[in-house]
Amino acid sequence: MVRRFSSRVALVVLIPALASAQQSGRAPVRRADAPPDVSGVWSYAIDRAPSALKKTVNGVVTIQKVDQSSRHGDWTSVAGVLPSTPGPAYKPEHQAKVKHLFDNESKLDPVFYCGKPGVPRIGPPRKIVQLPTETIFFYEDISGDPYRIIPTDGRPHRAVANPSHYGDSLGRWEGRVFVVDVRNFVEDTWIGEDGYFHSAELRVTERLWRDGGNLVWQAIVDDPVVLAKPWVVPPRVLRPSTESLEESPKCVETDGAKLLNDDHHLQR
Repeated sequence: MVRRFSSRVALVVLIPALASAQQSGRAPVRRADAPPDVSGVWSYAIDRAPSALKKTVNGVVTIQKVDQSSRHGDWTSVAGVLPSTPGPAYKPEHQAKVKHLFDNESKLDPVFYCGKPGVPRIGPPRKIVQLPTETIFFYEDISGDPYRIIPTDGRPHRAVANPSHYGDSLGRWEGRVFVVDVRNFVEDTWIGEDGYFHSAELRVTERLWRDGGNLVWQAIVDDPVVLAKPWVVPPRVLRPSTESLEESPKCVETDGAKLLNDDHHLQR
């Protein structure tokens, strides 16, 4: 026997299916206990020498100063910020090396010669993409526009990972704070300006959290080989940005050999 179905019956069957498909296409409702969303593009917040952008359009000259308020603002009163110091405290036997690097910064700082700044010197990311099992940090930096993929699925640090400039990162949520545990670094980066070197035992903890519409970044640097105590880096408060990330020009250093003095350059 051949069974026939009327178009009316088919329509009745299709309507619930269509409704279900439409519902599944909606953006999921965010759970009240879900961690904050730190995705987005954020203001530029690394240190640079005082500079301005000069443009000439149809004979009209405009000069725009670089906004560094995210780097140099006083954020000590922001909720969640840890007490910090401008620089790290080194053990007595390493202070002479710090002074030597500081006095010869423009000749010995790898960043001045297009080297990678590493963590935490590179500062907070310019863009964050937060996914269910990993978070991605993107940077806009003349050293090569690096990125970092930070697993958040509970895995341990890789036992066989090669040491690198930006280390091996793992992320986790502690309440409303995104915590990034970074370790396994090469030794040829500095943790900040002024000759702040480190050993292979360097470990960095980055903390990021929302403060209203802004994002707060702060790092804690621990190196039991050279530091007398962990260094809590001054915080930086990032505002949402509408500026797209742009590819940085190739870094080509040709001035180092021409230096006649020991000027400091404020690279980060």
